[in-house]
Amino acid sequence: MHTAVADAATGVTLALREGGPYAVSRVLRPEDPLTPAAVRVLGADTLVPYTLGHGPAGDDGPLVRQALAAYPPTAGSAVSAWSHHGLAQAARTLLPGPWPAGGEPDTDWTARETWPRLSHQVSQLASLATPGLAPALEARLAERTVDLSRGFVRAVRRRDWLQAAGVGRWLARLPGVPDSLGLDAGLVFVAHWGAADPRVVLQVEAARRLFGTGR
Repeated sequence: MHTAVADAATGVTLALREGGPYAVSRVLRPEDPLTPAAVRVLGADTLVPYTLGHGPAGDDGPLVRQALAAYPPTAGSAVSAWSHHGLAQAARTLLPGPWPAGGEPDTDWTARETWPRLSHQVSQLASLATPGLAPALEARLAERTVDLSRGFVRAVRRRDWLQAAGVGRWLARLPGVPDSLGLDAGLVFVAHWGAADPRVVLQVEAARRLFGTGR
């Protein structure tokens, strides 16, 4: 599983950096039984190169449908509900259809969580920090930008590079980030020390390509 996720993350990162044709089915083997799980783990990021016009997208529909069907949301888990929704919404927006319509999950949990817990959960939903993908969630997180900034600093100090990269990507999307945070330099630092994890590299590259942060 870890290898499949790493391969998928590396393929997405290269597509973001280099442009040109991209397809999940060219990065992961459709016949590999771990491929649906890898797609589900990366979520909407498996399709994020298409937001920058790196097509074609025609071959990915069956893989995404398989991942969504094989790994439905876990009952009671806001992270699972939102990650599933994000992948489905990205497919509806970026892949040939038809795809069933779906509403956004509940956002009330974003107001209840302590800032360390919120930062942890938000980092797991970094793939939704993509223009137009999760507007309701984005609006609620914009109310807690300062808390997420604290979470970013905490993750860096703890050398939790994956959490730092995920929270940092969200902060690159959200308004009102304190200048004193030094987000650009912080993401460069995270990318350097977390370079061994392809998922960290993907999150920082997405922040750069989508929002111009972390260069």
